Amino acid sequence: MSLIGRHIVKLTGYAPALPTPFDEDDRIDGDAFERLCELQIKGGATALVVCGTTGEAPNLLPREHGTLIDIAVGAARGRVPVIAGAGSNATEHAIELTKDAEAHGADAILSVVPYYNRPTQEGLFAHFRAVAALTGLPVILYDVPSRTGCALADETIARLAEVAHIAGLKDGSGDMTRPIRLRPKVGTDFRLLSGDDTTALGFLANGGDGCISVTSNVAPGLCRNMYFAWKLAQSARALRLSRVIGQLTAALFLESNPAPLKYALSLLGLTTPHVRLPLVELSPHVKTEIHDLLVRLCDEYSPSMIGQIGGFSRERQSATALCVERDLI
Repeated sequence: MSLIGRHIVKLTGYAPALPTPFDEDDRIDGDAFERLCELQIKGGATALVVCGTTGEAPNLLPREHGTLIDIAVGAARGRVPVIAGAGSNATEHAIELTKDAEAHGADAILSVVPYYNRPTQEGLFAHFRAVAALTGLPVILYDVPSRTGCALADETIARLAEVAHIAGLKDGSGDMTRPIRLRPKVGTDFRLLSGDDTTALGFLANGGDGCISVTSNVAPGLCRNMYFAWKLAQSARALRLSRVIGQLTAALFLESNPAPLKYALSLLGLTTPHVRLPLVELSPHVKTEIHDLLVRLCDEYSPSMIGQIGGFSRERQSATALCVERDLI
């Protein structure tokens, strides 16, 4: 197995599903994206996931996919793998996106269940097998029925786990019990990754390996601390942190992802809130709710946040960091 393959086989913890920053002229803000990548690596991200749903992949031109992968690969410098979204509901297009991602240096691809055309389980199996047959990269399946209108059955996942290069599953179904059913069918090397921040702790507790996360874009430290609390059997602390993460996750999904996430990151001075149509920027009351929550979280958990929303003294941040160190929050 290649070194890249070993990275993916051992993938655990939290990996952010990164947003795509746009400037005021609707162009990719490469500097902002590179900064997000670097901050996430410093915050403990175990991989960078680009060009996915949170990255507004359906609204990106093919050359923009390549640009984002190039930037992420350059920022990662081999420290963490770069996983590129390369899914489509047309198999030939998915193969094309996969080949392009490989050419731009991605370490693995994330391939979503074909949406809208609702294939049978046999069609899903044939689709993913065709994608995997034409790449040397590990392929992570992405099952998110709420968006695709079509779900991967456990039996189909088990069959696909035997196909060369298919290395894992991002499960966006919200079914916390799925790892219990899947692990005996797929083996220990096949990565089972939650794609649902709300239920991530339950997914981990039932045998999952990690989470491809929206929420960790804003609070990587909270997510990392929860993961390690669970690993160290500190269940009370893991549950306490999970409740805080749950509040933030709820706010980040008050309207269509990634609009709330981008607004949150704009408050932290990291990107503009701009999204591409048909997505639109947030309604005023949602902006207020996110702002107020971030003010509180930056006050109480400042070392765990990706940035700060003004007005916090160095002394306050140091005191909070000491509380985290002593397992008080």
